[in-house]
Amino acid sequence: MSWLLFLDESGQDGKNTPYEVRGGIAIRASKLWPFISAVRMLEQSIFGVDFREYGLEIKGSKLLRRRCFRWDKQHFRFDDALRRKHALNFLNSNKQKRKPLFEHFSAYGQACIQMAEGITELLRSHDAKIFASLTPHHIKPLETTQDYLRKDIVFLLERFFYFLESEQEMGLLVMDGSEKQADRVMLRQMERYFRLTQTGRQRTQWIVPVPFFVESDMAYGVQAADLCIYCLNWGWRLKDQMTEPTRPEIEPFVWLLEKCIWQGDGYRDGNIFHTYGTCYVSDLYEAR
Repeated sequence: MSWLLFLDESGQDGKNTPYEVRGGIAIRASKLWPFISAVRMLEQSIFGVDFREYGLEIKGSKLLRRRCFRWDKQHFRFDDALRRKHALNFLNSNKQKRKPLFEHFSAYGQACIQMAEGITELLRSHDAKIFASLTPHHIKPLETTQDYLRKDIVFLLERFFYFLESEQEMGLLVMDGSEKQADRVMLRQMERYFRLTQTGRQRTQWIVPVPFFVESDMAYGVQAADLCIYCLNWGWRLKDQMTEPTRPEIEPFVWLLEKCIWQGDGYRDGNIFHTYGTCYVSDLYEAR
């Protein structure tokens, strides 16, 4: 048996988000197809259509944008059939070159929020685990560190390794394909980490050291990862360490996801300690 860790990024453009986040969801290979099938059924039951037909993805920045919450609150809750009808009218409005009606906006906002809620429930029911590292914006890399894997990614892999070791199962990394050049840099840094460092070589006992890159519009796992790390970006905080403001409407989604955040034992220098799948890394290029 094996686990697949679907990874994505949030906030790397430095715009409109509190932190940079790298992370995602781990799901057992045997539960991946049931999870994908359940997401597709959820999509149909809420929107009445496949998002891909409209060139859309299940992304946190789309489902949970501020306007969706405003649209949700401006009208009473529709029943399922009426919500699907009005949400579909909203999606078709661009093709038909017409402005959506008041009830179309409301139904679409309700559908987006229900879709996000539904995915968090599916992650829990399919025993998915969340791993993520958050860092401040605008930490400029040093020239001497360009060939090395960033500390936040190292900590992310460390926690995934601890989890896999406890399960005694292998893990595969599945990453959202971005720009070709950026993907090549990531591959070079990972190869250096897994081949040339003692810790990295140890991690290959349970982590396959070569990541797979996929297009996010073709991978529901990556899209679900995007939703999770978006919620963490806006709603998860460590007291006394993370001071950026949250969005109160996002915090309930983090409460739903908390049961998916992995926690277990780690070890370093002969010491065993309790650790979590999420962490905050403020000293990105400094030695500890």
